Amino acid sequence: MTHAVDIAILGAGAVGQLICRQLTVAGMNVGFIGRNALESGEQVVSFTPLASADDHQQIQAIPYSVPILTADALDNIRLVIVCVKAYQVLDALSPLLKQLPSQCHILLLHNGMGPHLALAPLINAQANGRGLSLGTTSQGVLRQAPWLIKQTGQGLTQLGHFTGAELTEHYRNALLAAIPSSEWVDAIVPCLWQKLAVNAAINPLTALYQCPNGKLAEPDFSEMIKGILDELVLVAAHDGVSLDKSFLHDRVYQVIRLTAGNFSSMHQDIAHQRRTEIDQINGYICERAQAHGLSAPVNAELWARVKQLAV
Repeated sequence: MTHAVDIAILGAGAVGQLICRQLTVAGMNVGFIGRNALESGEQVVSFTPLASADDHQQIQAIPYSVPILTADALDNIRLVIVCVKAYQVLDALSPLLKQLPSQCHILLLHNGMGPHLALAPLINAQANGRGLSLGTTSQGVLRQAPWLIKQTGQGLTQLGHFTGAELTEHYRNALLAAIPSSEWVDAIVPCLWQKLAVNAAINPLTALYQCPNGKLAEPDFSEMIKGILDELVLVAAHDGVSLDKSFLHDRVYQVIRLTAGNFSSMHQDIAHQRRTEIDQINGYICERAQAHGLSAPVNAELWARVKQLAV
């Protein structure tokens, strides 16, 4: 049924597979874009749902089949949801832009910030109805094998328009109906800065100190977290985004409490000797600071230390 697919997901990691599952259950015609010509046909994907508090039995994984699309079979695609790592976005998406229909909309759904600024001129240069939306999700999901994920927590998903043609009402409603606890917001960029604040405070510290999120609630980390957020709020203000410092502080510590036993994605990347998204998190804060003639020494130090650790 690949001819019926009109929503494609680029990036079959944990979040990509979770979004695919949610759209599939909602009756959407969705598939993954293969990494090369050899990846095509049907792929069996398994999903283990979130267990309820009173469910003491082991939850079994649910298998289902998802089409894998090649780059030359995207004529019917009207929405591409990009779930690759932030540093992969441009390299993964740029070659596909000429293969996608002129009315195809792009939705970026990844950690960190930066790719939207580089991608916007490419979208706007194509004055043919193409548009770019951005999103952020705090749903918890763990990739246990290449095609096996387990949902580990619920969370808010926020989506919104950034540039170019707006996403049609049909696909906007479809996303909101399929993804639990999701909302469409008029100003998505401030939401991304808020998520960036959480990532900037938690990810590098847990990676550097090799600890679960909950350890950051200890007093030893309070001054560093304050410094991270102070710099972020100042830089965001120069970018035209007003953030409430007290709200961000409370939100960071709320996430630390709610995910106390979890290990951040950056911690896991370092542990598995994978490239991190530090450039698009604390590095992004520093780059935007430099663009405005500011300095962000706390974030710069963390950026440098994680980069050194990842070598």
